[in-house]
Amino acid sequence: MKTLTKEMQASLTPQKATELLIDGNKRFVNNLKYNRNLLQQVNETSGGQHPFAIVLSCIDSRTSAELIFDQGLGDIFSARIAGNIVNEDILGSMEFACKIAGAKVIVVLGHTKCGAVKGACDDVKLDNLTILLEKLKPAVNAETTVSNNRNSANSEFVEKVAALNVKLTMEKIKEKSPLLNKMIEENEIALIGGMYNVDTGIVEFYDPYNAVNPVKVETEVN
Repeated sequence: MKTLTKEMQASLTPQKATELLIDGNKRFVNNLKYNRNLLQQVNETSGGQHPFAIVLSCIDSRTSAELIFDQGLGDIFSARIAGNIVNEDILGSMEFACKIAGAKVIVVLGHTKCGAVKGACDDVKLDNLTILLEKLKPAVNAETTVSNNRNSANSEFVEKVAALNVKLTMEKIKEKSPLLNKMIEENEIALIGGMYNVDTGIVEFYDPYNAVNPVKVETEVN
């Protein structure tokens, strides 16, 4: 598998960049990972990097973006924080990745059975974690279809909150970064949401061009 060059990156459209992630997850799930010479990629990227995507995901040890999307060194930027929330530092990182470094797609990736989401559902208080979990509360409050057992013991409630958190994070990216919003509107980059299933390894993507009302994109697995 070739290391991404500036020319290869420039030739990609946001749609094609999204397809690379979808195809990579298919390979991961089917255990058909590309054969890469990682040490060679270390050498080939020593003079510069040209990633095609930036993925915002949770710190959960099961959700390494490079692994679940079957990508090599120099292929994607990876921003990780509990609950895959967005703040000014992450927004700045995304702006660098897309405007300066040329990435073509932003992925907000939630996952099933998320501990941070469960903590927010249970209103956990623990030093600095309290501040982080407050950023997940809008998703908890936005979930109105479940009236009973609105806590981590209710797996249906947890997963609905996790999905809403992805949606609200996508909206916040567009709201808080005029630069990225302009790039999205002009089709310079795509903004896509997804949910990683820790039981199956499958990423269920949302429509990259509909951040307000995500539509699921099926990922076929052999």
